[in-house]
Amino acid sequence: MNISKFDIMNTHQIKNLVVDKIMKIEDQDFLQAINTILDHNMPSNSPHTLTSEQKESIGIGLNQLENGQFILNSDLEDDENKWLNE
Repeated sequence: MNISKFDIMNTHQIKNLVVDKIMKIEDQDFLQAINTILDHNMPSNSPHTLTSEQKESIGIGLNQLENGQFILNSDLEDDENKWLNE
């Protein structure tokens, strides 16, 4: 079993190591790539903003649900199995 130095370091130590390495990087493209990775892995404090098209689609779907315009997944699977066995 191989144990790396990261296995025995705590979170605070790893963060410090990463910051130290980042501070030594001069390549702007590489730093931008790191920033993009971090942006995608950071929890967002604000809710996702929906576009007007997304809001409209959600509204249409909710109206369809309220009006009974839906099919249960189990019914859909039954129909699919009947069709496949024809």
